[in-house]
Amino acid sequence: MTYLMQMLAYFNPVAALRRLSFSGDTARDDLIAGITVSLIAIPQSLAYAQLAGVPAYYGLYAALIPTIVGALFGSSRQLSTGPVAMTSLLTAASVAPFAAQGTDMFYTYVVLLALISGVLQILFGLLRMGMLLNFLSHPVLIGFINAAALIIGLSQLPALLGVPARQSDQFLVDVWGVLGDAPTMHEISFVLGAVALVALYAFKRFAPKWPGVLVTVAALTGVSYLIGYADMDGSVVGAIPQGLPTLSVPQVEWQAVQALLPAGFIIALISFMEAMSSSKVIAIKTRAQWDQNQELVGQGLAKIAAAFCHTLPVSGSFSRSALNLASNARSGLASIISAGFVLLTLLFLTPLLFHLPKPVLAAIIMMAVFGLLNFRNFVKAWRANRDDGIAAVVTFVATLVFAPNIQNGILTGILVSLAMLLYRMMKPRIAILGKHHDASLRDAGRHQDIEPMHPQLSALRFDGALRFVNVACFEDALLKLERENPELKHVLVKSSGINYIDASGVEMLGNLADRFRESGITLNFSGFKSQVQDVLDRTGLAEKIGRDHIFPSDGEALTYLNQTLGMGPAK
Repeated sequence: MTYLMQMLAYFNPVAALRRLSFSGDTARDDLIAGITVSLIAIPQSLAYAQLAGVPAYYGLYAALIPTIVGALFGSSRQLSTGPVAMTSLLTAASVAPFAAQGTDMFYTYVVLLALISGVLQILFGLLRMGMLLNFLSHPVLIGFINAAALIIGLSQLPALLGVPARQSDQFLVDVWGVLGDAPTMHEISFVLGAVALVALYAFKRFAPKWPGVLVTVAALTGVSYLIGYADMDGSVVGAIPQGLPTLSVPQVEWQAVQALLPAGFIIALISFMEAMSSSKVIAIKTRAQWDQNQELVGQGLAKIAAAFCHTLPVSGSFSRSALNLASNARSGLASIISAGFVLLTLLFLTPLLFHLPKPVLAAIIMMAVFGLLNFRNFVKAWRANRDDGIAAVVTFVATLVFAPNIQNGILTGILVSLAMLLYRMMKPRIAILGKHHDASLRDAGRHQDIEPMHPQLSALRFDGALRFVNVACFEDALLKLERENPELKHVLVKSSGINYIDASGVEMLGNLADRFRESGITLNFSGFKSQVQDVLDRTGLAEKIGRDHIFPSDGEALTYLNQTLGMGPAK
């Protein structure tokens, strides 16, 4: 009953409203932040709809009701929900194998994907499976984000150059073909796109507090109207339906659901990773707590709202959330106000967007994703751990190779990182120890001032949990000591690094103790953690080894062994 009440609390509208703040100063800050974010959200929404392969007004629909739902039911007060570049790219890539862009079936599958990914996120939240994000390691995310940013940027080349887009199973081949078509580019389209890129960069570099995206869009839309760009075979946004989106139940085809389910899982995972990154940054800067499972439910409800509005999947936006925070937003009211200005645009301003050039939208997308490129992170990952560097590079290459099916790239990265984790577990570090001048045991391979052990005594340290995947490695190391030292009478295992032991480990240690005893060798252990000692006691292994050969500390073990071997007390 308690668990049921906790689950129902995620959907409590009263609690959702309490997360908003309507007091004087706070409401004023939220109003300013909401207006500021809307100036960016409106042109970005149009651009990301283009990236997802759907009509531009789908982006405005995604920035309306889903934004409000995300603000109400999410746990992060400054997180801005709506269309984002990564989720839009994943949407287009996921639906492309099943339907051609520009067809009604394509749009139907985009909406269905929003529903599937939203339902999955809600299930993850209700089952408290925020831990699923741990399967997506930081190196894998590095490789995927950098590759996806390149793919997003390169995918906008046709719109920027004014040449036909190519769609095949090999994205890099398509890009090469587009570059080959560059001599036939639509010159005015390229000029407008290039001017937009320069202007957006200039605003970001020299006037970051200005609404550079809005100013650029407004100015170049005006230029487009004045020069008759649409009549010059230029590609513009065109007519946008005025008014609110029609709310209705999405069309569900079970065969399509089965086909899109893997893509829905990837979108649910990646989009929440993006939302989580933003929420963590916000929590650090505001010192406010957030609940990842509540946020999963909130983001899932926002995606379902997007499906009922017949638009694309949404997610928490890193750039707009950062702007929300920088504009001193205090609660989700700021996002609701931002959605209110999207509503005003849909009701009254859509005619002004008719002449907005699509090359300008392509430039907005390019500038947004160029900031995601950071190849220095590959070097950092490699320096931290070679396996992490390999995982990052493999994910990067796989994502590019599999494009446009980039979800296969992230799956490859996850599998590689898990395989490397399993390999590391199978091959934990085992250090041969020597006696330091302070009478402690140290790694003989890392320290020079090590005294030799007694010829009849060897010591080693095992760093890792002793479980079925690595018991053979542990056993081989001890048997190697036996083979290499014919005088061996005692083996000391420094056990402080063993924090877990399973049934396979218990069986192996018991058999090893018996074998060594038959060979005249005594197996000794020092420094077992309490949870490991408890397992030894419950299974009878402590009795089999001999309790007088299990020591609380290295010092006590060395004192006993020195006296046994006639060396006197440990110094």
